[in-house]
Amino acid sequence: MTSRHSAAESAQPRDSIDRHIARWGREVPGLVPELEGTVTRMQKLVRHLQQKKEAALARHGLKLWEYEILWRLRSAGEPYRMAPTRLAQGLGVHPATLTNRLDRLQLAGLITRENAPEDRRSLLVGLTPQGAAMWAAVIDDQREAEATLLAPLAKKELGHLDALLRVVALAVEEDGPPLMPHVD
Repeated sequence: MTSRHSAAESAQPRDSIDRHIARWGREVPGLVPELEGTVTRMQKLVRHLQQKKEAALARHGLKLWEYEILWRLRSAGEPYRMAPTRLAQGLGVHPATLTNRLDRLQLAGLITRENAPEDRRSLLVGLTPQGAAMWAAVIDDQREAEATLLAPLAKKELGHLDALLRVVALAVEEDGPPLMPHVD
């Protein structure tokens, strides 16, 4: 740690990232502890949430790509249907890849494929009640993991963290594509 830290900061418990910064601060001239700490902690927390998501998917017998299709259909709003072409574009996959995946989800009873009412030559992919229930179960698990992760923060602190991260997200969005291109 550098002398720039206040007495209050040094009185806080040290985590593994503090030890990482202390070790690399000796090896990397110009390492900025606050920058390294913030970025490394964000990376660690994202990995933690990803592991929780993977565990939730495994508990429900889903692969990530299956969940992403269910999520995309759910995000379309009621009646939770969309054309396969739009679905493939939103997921960033080739239509042939999507066809194979849709076959598997249909066999599992999680989606349907029907002719579009306005044009019987067009197809619509939709969530079944079972698919919607599966999506909801995973979302509940994710919400619980997120709430548990952020439980150490008071509501006001959580609001501050949200506001600070929004500033950074807006700066990233100004420089390029959105952080989550599949989020509508």
